[in-house]
Amino acid sequence: MARNALSSSELVRYDRQIRLFGLEAQLRLKESSVLIVGVGGLGSPVSIYLAAAGVGRIVLLDPERVELSNLNRQIVHWTSDIGRLKVESAADKLRKLNPEIEVEPIAAALDESIAKELVGTVDVVVDALDNWHARFLLNRVCVELDKPLVHAGIKGMYGQLTVIYPGKGPCLQCFIPRPPPEEEVFPVLGTTAGVIGVLEANEVIKLITGYGQPLIGKLLIYDGTSGDINILKVKKREGCPVCG
Repeated sequence: MARNALSSSELVRYDRQIRLFGLEAQLRLKESSVLIVGVGGLGSPVSIYLAAAGVGRIVLLDPERVELSNLNRQIVHWTSDIGRLKVESAADKLRKLNPEIEVEPIAAALDESIAKELVGTVDVVVDALDNWHARFLLNRVCVELDKPLVHAGIKGMYGQLTVIYPGKGPCLQCFIPRPPPEEEVFPVLGTTAGVIGVLEANEVIKLITGYGQPLIGKLLIYDGTSGDINILKVKKREGCPVCG
């Protein structure tokens, strides 16, 4: 079968979304690759929905193992996975969900070398991290290598989301000039991770298929306590050390 063709089973599997954005868009998903950095609260729904949508190659990067305290929000991991590497636990579920795709688990922490090696091999990068040092590193490497980055962060019942697209909009450091203070353990409701993680997956799909308008130059703010969603415009910052 030609690489640019959908199998009969894929045509059935993706029928409902093909009716939305067409065969060409589905082929772009099949031929695409996405790096998800972090396979926790955000990475769980992102990976599940990108696998279900038919992203052809999903690379998972995370050094940690599943812990009991993860399970209120990290839905790709189950009680029986406690002690397993998160990337292996997630890869098993994604392959079972969609055997048509390739899943590449990498049990390593993000650093400069790994970031440059992996970002250069994919079409879109997903920030599903929980610390600002790593986010800033990923933002810088994506700008250097001209790769779109879908950023999100959560805490409690609040979340934020934007798309960093080098050359088309501001980078993360344009509107967050310095890393906020790190919190080793912070409160989070599982549904907050679910809402923002699904929205991250949605942005990835828009970027790959060309369907819809990605959140470039926009910051989505979610308040789960009230159900409010606000969209703020963000601009490139003159003199930004990353993209200025």
